[in-house]
Amino acid sequence: MGQIFAHRLRVRYSECDQQGVVFNGHYLFFYDVALTELWRAVVCGPEEMPAAGYDLVVAEARIRYREGARFDDLVDVEMPVARLGTTSMVVRPRFLVEGRLMADGEVRHVFIDPGSKAKREMPGSVRAALAPYLEETGQAAGTVSGS
Repeated sequence: MGQIFAHRLRVRYSECDQQGVVFNGHYLFFYDVALTELWRAVVCGPEEMPAAGYDLVVAEARIRYREGARFDDLVDVEMPVARLGTTSMVVRPRFLVEGRLMADGEVRHVFIDPGSKAKREMPGSVRAALAPYLEETGQAAGTVSGS
């Protein structure tokens, strides 16, 4: 298993629904905050991405809800990188409260040129920065299992 980046968030009252749990749509907001912090910690500040000639968009997102986080809970968003492809990457976030799994999922991102919005290759510097966070079962593009 590679390194796992985690970011902690506190659930605010406004993020809870009438059942007293985090409204389902907020988990993707939590994910976005954690991805931004992962990027800031290991790749670059988000404002540096366009100047470096790339940006990142969500192509697909899936969240599976298991238990509801509640107001004032501390949610640890773990961000294992499942795959580093040629033009995309997959992250499998896990949302935990005191070690209990609240939700998990999979988010596929595609790298784009910020001007044309066309798909582009993942920059080598990004691949190198994220490689230590790649799950053991994940595979970087151009590699063969077992190598």
